[in-house]
Amino acid sequence: MEQLSDESDFYGDEETVSALEARVESFNVDQYWRDRGAHGLAVPQRQSASRSPSPQFHNPYAGHPGAWQLSETVDAFLARLPPATTERRDGLDWIFICNPFIERKSKAESDTRHIQGCEDEGPEDKNAQVLTFKSGGEERLEMLGAYMDFARQGGVSTVAATREANKARADAVKDILELAAFTHVTTGKWMLFPEPSAVNDVWEVVARATARNELGIAAKVAPRDPEADPRRDRLVCIYTTDFRDKDDVARVLLSMRKLGLVTSTGRPIYYKPG
Repeated sequence: MEQLSDESDFYGDEETVSALEARVESFNVDQYWRDRGAHGLAVPQRQSASRSPSPQFHNPYAGHPGAWQLSETVDAFLARLPPATTERRDGLDWIFICNPFIERKSKAESDTRHIQGCEDEGPEDKNAQVLTFKSGGEERLEMLGAYMDFARQGGVSTVAATREANKARADAVKDILELAAFTHVTTGKWMLFPEPSAVNDVWEVVARATARNELGIAAKVAPRDPEADPRRDRLVCIYTTDFRDKDDVARVLLSMRKLGLVTSTGRPIYYKPG
């Protein structure tokens, strides 16, 4: 259905894509979860014969009319909000589902509510400082812009100017990524683009796997836009905890492959921070 795109704007260069796909091929799921369990992270477990304490479930989308609620089954959620026919409207720009095994900040308390264009991104880390990251990132980009303006007026050769500009951009990217880590703003997302005729089937697979703790921390799908071309592909996002954690990014990709969401001959998919 999907393939890893050579045009991905994060893991998109040939060397990194090859390394990521090699990581996927050699990925050991059992060892991954053993390692994560050693650090106190949520680990899928088979039910044992003996009774164990019930897990505490979490839903950062609690009360959101466009999201799965812990009080309803996934079947009921899918029947209530099928993306193929559910129309986009005020208060329902996306359809969401969370991974109930992983605690994240409530969307009602999230800083992204106050940032235009980021209101509907993945649920934040409990320690996220999104507004600090936004302020610091904007300041660093202003510094880069001022330097680029100065360099263009410096009278240096085109080759030297290009070299310096590339270095300045790389330094800015490094600084912003380090700031993201410091402020716990590290969510990433896989993006799939199913055709309208397939969006219900794709979303059902994603939703069920997310609720079972088999994919990422959350997922969302675009509802039908009555003003858009009905033939336009839909967008499905699968969120991961940390875009720097390539093992986890690869784990989610491997799960998508096992679920039939990704094939070597299918449509492109992309990964990016966000």
